[in-house]
Amino acid sequence: MERNYIMKVVCETALSKEVEIRKAAFECLVSIASTYYDVLEPYMQTLFELTSNAVKGDVEEVALQAVEFWSSICDEEIELQEFESSESADSGSPHSRFIEKALPALVPMLLETLLKQEEDQDQDDSIWNISMAGGTCLGLVSRTVGDPIVPLVMPFVEDKIRKPDWHSREAATYALGSILDGPTFEKLSPLVHAGLDFLLNLMKDENNHVRDTTAWTLTRVFELLHSPANGFSVLSPGNLPRVVRVLLDSMQDVPNVAEKVCGAIYYLAQGFEDAGTNASLLSPYLPDIMTCLVATADRTDSGDSKLRSSAYETINEVVRCANIAEASQIIAQLLPAIMNKLAQTFELQIVSLDDREKQSDLQASLCGVLQVIIQKLSNTDGTKPIILQYADQIMLLFLRVFACHSSTVHEEAMLAIGALAYATGADFLKYMQEFYKYLEMGLQNFEEYQVCAVTVGVVGDICRALDDKVLPFCDGIMELLLNDLRSDVLNRSVKPPIFSCFGDIALAIGDRFEKYVCYALPMMQGAAEICAQMDMDDEELMEYGYQLKRSIFEAYSGILQGFKDSKSEVMLPYASHLMQFIELVFKDRQRDESVTKAAVAVTGDLADALGPNIKLLFKDRAFLNELLGECLQSDDEQLKETATWTQGMIGRIMVS
Repeated sequence: MERNYIMKVVCETALSKEVEIRKAAFECLVSIASTYYDVLEPYMQTLFELTSNAVKGDVEEVALQAVEFWSSICDEEIELQEFESSESADSGSPHSRFIEKALPALVPMLLETLLKQEEDQDQDDSIWNISMAGGTCLGLVSRTVGDPIVPLVMPFVEDKIRKPDWHSREAATYALGSILDGPTFEKLSPLVHAGLDFLLNLMKDENNHVRDTTAWTLTRVFELLHSPANGFSVLSPGNLPRVVRVLLDSMQDVPNVAEKVCGAIYYLAQGFEDAGTNASLLSPYLPDIMTCLVATADRTDSGDSKLRSSAYETINEVVRCANIAEASQIIAQLLPAIMNKLAQTFELQIVSLDDREKQSDLQASLCGVLQVIIQKLSNTDGTKPIILQYADQIMLLFLRVFACHSSTVHEEAMLAIGALAYATGADFLKYMQEFYKYLEMGLQNFEEYQVCAVTVGVVGDICRALDDKVLPFCDGIMELLLNDLRSDVLNRSVKPPIFSCFGDIALAIGDRFEKYVCYALPMMQGAAEICAQMDMDDEELMEYGYQLKRSIFEAYSGILQGFKDSKSEVMLPYASHLMQFIELVFKDRQRDESVTKAAVAVTGDLADALGPNIKLLFKDRAFLNELLGECLQSDDEQLKETATWTQGMIGRIMVS
């Protein structure tokens, strides 16, 4: 049989005397594992022996591929399990449970690799060696089998964690951190509770590697085993004070350790989000946490900006997840401090491209923090005045950032301006004259298409903030948006948000959108035709198709609502094409639920806006009854509510 012959040749080649040939053979086995998983059963005993011998005794470049073979098997089995647990039961491929069967021998083999660290691997993220590959594979094995891995790993952890050799202590913490995703909370909780003090002690270990990996493991603990909102956490009022104290002390550590400690604080704060009364547990520590994070962001001993970026990202998460009733004062104090730091970036001496890039990165981080603070404080009536008090100064800073001509900063500053528009509402009008030129630049930035996409989103924010006061700027904005849609250069991902933006503009200016209808609606109809011809077997194209369909419906909804009280007849010539598009989307049984919601909503808007004028259009549309019936059976309350409203709108015109 050809397959047997091919496998025989590959396995024999894996024993070649030439390193490059052995490496190529194992690379071939990695490809076979991911492409032909369902026919591997007869060969697995031989493959285990081959890979095991390579991991234990071959040169590293061959051993890495042998470990990668098992990582590929894990990837396949994780995907099969996800498929089995989803509603579509028959995956078409057998789940042979190779990892489960190999577990007693596979786990000890991987644990041994963890002891083969390099002296400086904690300093360089680009290093990939057998220790890191083994830990990554162990994590995949843990996700594949869950609870059964714990008793196989914990004796190794308990034995090695007290050894005088740093290699053993680091391997023990790496092993523990690697198996936290997969097993149940019930299985892991007693072990982590018992070992938390030990991990905190290791944050004072004499060896950098050990502290670095321990900080990573604590990050994993807080990410995976700390969610009071979902009813589980390894943290309690009893151990939280020491946890916070150790983390804050460790922020003074060398940059690579401090960066991982930022990650631990990030997930510590995130776990308390929406945690009810438990959310208050972290509030007393927020002043110290903020002070420490701001000081860490200012450190000058880090060779690159990773530590600073991590510190600012963590500040963002702490602010975002904080209990506003208890944290408003500390966030209000943080606002002018961050504004001051942003102002200082304009005084930096720029003599090289590297200096310009560092300035841009710093400005991007600071604009990101301001965006989160603006969003947090403007969400409640009690704290919104703080933003309004500083709004003029904040906007001035953002305008100065735009003058730096950096695409990254453009993006972050643009996002922050969107938040400021939401916070200031109609008062944002006073900034439009000065800001409009940057809005134009953003909408014309085809090369850095993310900037263009963000700017389109900000146009929507401004429309919602200003309502009809945006009218004087609409001719220019609509011309730019239409040019974006016509462009063959602009990345296609920007185009769906543009259609949604048409809806935002129409909602803001009402029947004065009439002059744009003859330009916008043919574009929307053309996009609908493209949807009809898309190859939905292509996963990437399918996702884009969902976005496009949803955005076309959102555009129609906004325009119909805009014309509802006046000149609704403008939309009559387009009603039939819209109904055909709704039917086309209905026939796609694989459609995304968000597309269904948008289709049902626009059907109601069509009936509501055009009323008895389109009674004939709704007559004998059996697919609508089926679509609405499907939605009324949904578990999604919002979808059911929309379907009920749409049913009422249709019923109203049918009896008129």
